[in-house]
Amino acid sequence: MIDLRLQRMAHVLVNYSLGLKKGERCAIEADAQAAPLLREVYRVALRTGALAEVFPSITGLKEILMKEGSDEQITSIPPIRRLFIEEYDCHLLFFSTDNTKSMSGVDSERIALAQKAQIELQRTGMQRSAEQTLRTCAAMFPTNAYAQDAEMSLSDFAEFVFHACFLNDEDPVARWRELAQEQERLVQWLKGKRTVHVVGKDTDLTLSIEGRTFISDDGHANFPGGEFYTGPVETSANGFIRYSFPASFGGYSIEDVRLRFENGVVVEAHAAHGQDYLDKMLSMDEGARRLGEFAFGNNPHVNRCVKNILFDEKMGGTIHLALGAGYPKTGSVNHSSLHWDMVCDLREGGEVRVDGELFSKDGKFVI
Repeated sequence: MIDLRLQRMAHVLVNYSLGLKKGERCAIEADAQAAPLLREVYRVALRTGALAEVFPSITGLKEILMKEGSDEQITSIPPIRRLFIEEYDCHLLFFSTDNTKSMSGVDSERIALAQKAQIELQRTGMQRSAEQTLRTCAAMFPTNAYAQDAEMSLSDFAEFVFHACFLNDEDPVARWRELAQEQERLVQWLKGKRTVHVVGKDTDLTLSIEGRTFISDDGHANFPGGEFYTGPVETSANGFIRYSFPASFGGYSIEDVRLRFENGVVVEAHAAHGQDYLDKMLSMDEGARRLGEFAFGNNPHVNRCVKNILFDEKMGGTIHLALGAGYPKTGSVNHSSLHWDMVCDLREGGEVRVDGELFSKDGKFVI
């Protein structure tokens, strides 16, 4: 029997997150392990009258490409992927691998090469999103691999995922709309503000948000949602920050990252584990050393690190900052092949001041 919560997830993703309509083209991507959820999503999408297409993959193919492919093969972008980004109305991506470490044996320079090849398509996707001509959503189908990363059993991790997505509620959409109202209040308060000052453990960082827009993610762009974010002024970050949780990117996990900024640029970068990989990612291009995103986590059901950024960045009481590409709809003009989110926990002794006024303390909003 299909889990009721998978059926609820399919309905929420199709009807709320993407708002899929009759005649719209929607690409649905996932690894084959997600078949139970893929079938439900496809069924619901067809009932809307949409032109839904499922593109399943097999774990390990990308590893073979990155290890054995030529530079030309690694940097080649399949025409169907261009179609997803350039012409489709909606794109739904499921994280559903059965091996989150499949890329750990790939040379980091090859990963950087592949990332660089994606920059123009990435920019197109961000621009279409800003113009509201492309709706995208990323979600997860729980697998043993993600459960192992989180140091949980599969059943416990699946419960964590469903809870974070409000899928234990009879009406998950109502809960998402409640969260949307709460975040909209905070986003409205931040309108017209200029300076953010973050203080926490081994952290004292200032940045400018003048002229920038905060966007609320309330379960539309990511599932789960539960964050609101902007693109800081590219030359404004000054000070230092220590990230509380492992920062994963491209199959690698970097631990205890500490960065120091001067006039928006990372001038010092240290990691207790993964220093070489961190250095190579920061050297990917000019924009990789600048911030493309500053955000507050606000999902009440994400209360622990599971070593997956889809959830960790939504953790209530945290902030996250992304090195690299920013979202045009926030006003960011930082371009890069990189977009690497890193999470800083402010729940114990941290505070954020906006234009000198206390905005959050110990992870709680006080405005």
